[in-house]
Amino acid sequence: MQSAQFPGRENNMTNTNILLVGVGGQGILLASEVMSEVFRRAGFDVKKSEVHGMAQRGGVVSSHVRFGEKVYSPMIEEGDADIMLSFELMEALRWEHYLKPDAFLATSNVRMVPPICNSGTIIYPDDTCEQLKKVHPQARVLDIENTLQEVGNSKVTNVIMLGVLSTILKIAENDWLDVVKEAVPPKLIDVNVKAFTAGRAFL
Repeated sequence: MQSAQFPGRENNMTNTNILLVGVGGQGILLASEVMSEVFRRAGFDVKKSEVHGMAQRGGVVSSHVRFGEKVYSPMIEEGDADIMLSFELMEALRWEHYLKPDAFLATSNVRMVPPICNSGTIIYPDDTCEQLKKVHPQARVLDIENTLQEVGNSKVTNVIMLGVLSTILKIAENDWLDVVKEAVPPKLIDVNVKAFTAGRAFL
């Protein structure tokens, strides 16, 4: 079995808890499928759960992925996530309470303002980054907006984030790419490989 340690992780902790959050249409469910398959092929026990809340309408989507020697539950308790990948900026702040104090948090800088904000009932704060840094100082805000333009496809945030994740887990890059290539249509392999590589370049 390969090691999947990442910086700051205790050697005697056998399971890793990864939380993915964002909104519908960002490919979170595919990302969780890909990483789960990568972990299985690396020899780990894997459990995952998904919440699709209005996924087709821009509603919140989350996925819990847990892997290690033996995993009994797919759910991550509040305060127990080792890693969070947020595909949308505000969602990182909304879900921060799930993280351990020393957890790794990477979030997209993409802001997807929900329609309800247009009515003035709910306000999307301008200082989201500042608020996030106050509660989780080591949070990394990634310029996903610019990267999507460079890659030339607005639908590959999920694969960019997989690239980011791959840099902190000791599983070979090619093992990730093998699963990514199997998970996307043949005509989209090249752009997804480009997106994955761009994600790795963030760290």
